[in-house]
Amino acid sequence: MEIIPAIMPKSIHDLEAQVRRVEKLVNTVQIDVMDGVFVPSADWPYLSDESEQVFNDMVEGNFLFRHIGDVQFEIDLMVANPSLHAPDWALAGAHRIIFHVESLEDGGAIFDELPKDGLKEIGLALNPDTPSEAVVPFIHKIDFIQCMGIAKIGYQGQPFDERVIDKLKDFRRQFPELVLSVDGGVSLETAPRLVGAGANRLVSGSAIWESDDILGTIKQLQRI
Repeated sequence: MEIIPAIMPKSIHDLEAQVRRVEKLVNTVQIDVMDGVFVPSADWPYLSDESEQVFNDMVEGNFLFRHIGDVQFEIDLMVANPSLHAPDWALAGAHRIIFHVESLEDGGAIFDELPKDGLKEIGLALNPDTPSEAVVPFIHKIDFIQCMGIAKIGYQGQPFDERVIDKLKDFRRQFPELVLSVDGGVSLETAPRLVGAGANRLVSGSAIWESDDILGTIKQLQRI
């Protein structure tokens, strides 16, 4: 079972510090990128007045993920107009990029416009309220589905939404070979049920970072 710690960084230094705490145990971390528009919360780089400079640095090759720890990066774009900066994250060396189906404004054209060098996978996320059918038109363009396990995305520590179980089962019936990830509400208590419903990957935030034993919690999740 692939366990992916979710990070909501306040700054690049915060991101680096969080990565250093888990890089010996995991291959991938997820950066929750929030602009304060698509979701009420905002984090790095949108918290900074220099956010445009960050994106310029990505385009110019001055910001590269390989300089931040020994992990790969999964970018969860909880932003309005994701096509505006999605290519920048790819140029910076993101291993995976996740779009939220509720934010797609171009009919999915962005999937064909992303730089492919270094980018290995594209995922599509959907909220519990969103019908499963919303992702079907894009199935041939994506590598995995990310089911949100909480109703209020953009915040860690939210209560688990039971509807994700049926969503996983539904997707597993329709697409038996597709990778299914769950983000939100993932804990030692919910993880066995999520795996039983068909999840291949579990993205966990508060259950890891608020634990008294971060590495021990990751190991327990990996054994499920």
